[in-house]
Amino acid sequence: MKKLLFLAIFSSLVFLSNAQSDDARIIIDIPSSQKPWNHINWNDSESQFQFAIVTDRTGGHRPGVFPMGIKKLNLLQPEFVMSVGDLIEGYTEDDARLNAEWKEFMGFIDSLQAPFFYVPGNHDITNAVMAEKWKELFGVSYYHFVYKDILFLCLNSEDNHRGAGRGTIDDEQFEYIEKTLQENSEVKHTMVFMHQPLWVQEDTKRWKDVEALLANRPHYVFAGHYHRYWKTNRNQGNYIALATTGGGSPLRGRAYGEFDHVVWVTMTEQGPILANLFLDGIWDENVVTNELVDLVRNKPFPVKIEPIYIEASNQENIKTTIKIINNGDNQMKVVLKGLINRSLHYELEKDDILVEPNDVQEVTLNIHNINHKALNDLQPIQVDAEITYVFEHKPDVSFSDRLHYLPFPKNTIQSSKIKLDGNLKDWKDSKWTAVTDRSGSPFNYKGSDDFSMQFATSYDQSNLYLAIKIKDDEIYTNENGSYWSQDALLIGLDPRSEHI
Repeated sequence: MKKLLFLAIFSSLVFLSNAQSDDARIIIDIPSSQKPWNHINWNDSESQFQFAIVTDRTGGHRPGVFPMGIKKLNLLQPEFVMSVGDLIEGYTEDDARLNAEWKEFMGFIDSLQAPFFYVPGNHDITNAVMAEKWKELFGVSYYHFVYKDILFLCLNSEDNHRGAGRGTIDDEQFEYIEKTLQENSEVKHTMVFMHQPLWVQEDTKRWKDVEALLANRPHYVFAGHYHRYWKTNRNQGNYIALATTGGGSPLRGRAYGEFDHVVWVTMTEQGPILANLFLDGIWDENVVTNELVDLVRNKPFPVKIEPIYIEASNQENIKTTIKIINNGDNQMKVVLKGLINRSLHYELEKDDILVEPNDVQEVTLNIHNINHKALNDLQPIQVDAEITYVFEHKPDVSFSDRLHYLPFPKNTIQSSKIKLDGNLKDWKDSKWTAVTDRSGSPFNYKGSDDFSMQFATSYDQSNLYLAIKIKDDEIYTNENGSYWSQDALLIGLDPRSEHI
């Protein structure tokens, strides 16, 4: 008798228990006529199941991607995993090298918790030596199985050892396919797996005959090889070439079909439902931990442009330093990218920096004011900084920010004895700066008689002093309202090194 799950909900309490029963049921005790759910048509068909598909690992493999994919499959817990070939680099008759490459790959599969079904690609079988090695390791190069009334047909598109772009199905394999389809004519669905998408190739021997056999039954065909994803509706079925799970790729994104992914397939009574899961979008419960929050959110952004003060506001050549601080216990990679500025030309001493744990790196930033414009007439430099913390036993963490920077005009703050009495007579010899930005919404500025503002600064050994002169022909106050809904003066002291 099957072990089934009972769910009982009483008010806000949930009780879970295992019990023996022939029928799954739910007991819900909610007194109101309205219910806190949309419906209770449970998605619990006994014939429904989930499996995953991995695609090309090799053909210019990128180390670490496929093992990461295996770890993420373990998070998903599929019932089993299918493949479409190109599992090793191959293309050799060197037995020792083949042994080493297969040992490496099977080591990856050892960590997979679900069953894994092998399908050969041109990197796995290209000559008689490689074909014999496959037979030694896996017995057969094409086979089938039926699971919950679904036929899984695993084919060998390399049975003539012709290599990339020249896949085949020969007579012997065709006879096997024909017999298998005849013996399983009543299955709900047929799922075909092979490496090369033979439906877009020429001189494929018996492949067109295979398609003719598939035409009158619900079917999907999955392949890999070209490292680009595309789906075609043909032959009354769905034919899909998959992208990569670590194979060589420019990774230009979804529009080009170039990405690392696994396919998550849910078999339903109506047929398969496919979800392409990008590897960088699958994370475990530790996607953000307190450690990461402390490292990234609770610390200043690790890249800052040091402030520089210039006396001539239209100075031509300016040099400053970008300081990169790694307060973590792991290596930090930094990539700097400058955006175009029409008036300020600038160059970074270097733009790809590796900072060791608890270390500091400095990069020189040279700025050229080519038109000798005044600072007030310039737009800030913009530098994008992408940070990646490199972790050994978990995925790297990346984040970024855009730095805005302009040099500061050099202003001298005078030292003087100031009396805090609301009288500005102590400030008669001070240097006053006029506020010229009079924008706002709603705001109707009608000239200096309407509104004007100046400020001056001073200091002594203990304090920084700020004096402000404001002229406003009409003061609006509301004691019961917030300061932003009436006339008010806000003073902000900005400690950041960016001048924005």
